[in-house]
Amino acid sequence: MHIRNLFVATLVACVAGLGACTPKIDAQRPSSAADTLNFPAPDRPVSRIVASRWTGEDERDRFGEAARVIAFAGVKAGMTVADIGAGDGYYVVRLAPIVGVNGKVIGEDIMPDYLDVLRKRIATEQLRNVEVVAGTPDDPMLAPQSVDIAFMIHMYHEITRPFELLWNLSRALKPSGTLAILDLDGPTDRHGTPPALLRCELGVIGYEQDKRTTLDDGAYVVLFRAPKEAVAPAEVRKRLVNGKCNQGR
Repeated sequence: MHIRNLFVATLVACVAGLGACTPKIDAQRPSSAADTLNFPAPDRPVSRIVASRWTGEDERDRFGEAARVIAFAGVKAGMTVADIGAGDGYYVVRLAPIVGVNGKVIGEDIMPDYLDVLRKRIATEQLRNVEVVAGTPDDPMLAPQSVDIAFMIHMYHEITRPFELLWNLSRALKPSGTLAILDLDGPTDRHGTPPALLRCELGVIGYEQDKRTTLDDGAYVVLFRAPKEAVAPAEVRKRLVNGKCNQGR
């Protein structure tokens, strides 16, 4: 079954009510000024969060998705990497052995049920280099200049406040940091993001596209370099007023 078809089946079959689990380690930094940024909402639809995972893990492993994305992003031992919207931890558990004992994986999500599942999985698999963080829709709540590579896997189209989130994430990335985004090339209301739209929205915050590759079944991965310097909130608002990004750009 193709990844896209399996995803549709997963959407139909998914149910609410994930069980509560034993926590591992949680970390939060004080809330940023995200609530005072007052950035405009995105000029396009936002998909609803419907499941803690994109599709079945066995299918994804046969497809080689995680291995290909992680290698393309350049993850190495000793790095600190963050999975934004980690869900039940598919990428978290695959990143942990790669960064090793001297590295760290941060699993971030905004959904309490998903965080409970992630904590239980980390405890079960005894992953001592993983930290769980409860973020908000506009702030991943990560320490300043702490992350080498941040991942957004099949979730960018679900972000309700992308400009605030990207602005706050830019502060968490190291100066040489990278943001790796995997998504489908399709409308945002169908769980995809057109590459041109993605490049436009990230460009507003100062991210620069580094390189891009395509996977199978309409998926693609883009690496963005962290902004060279912080873009003032007033400048972000000005850019958005002067020319909003939309599905056709």
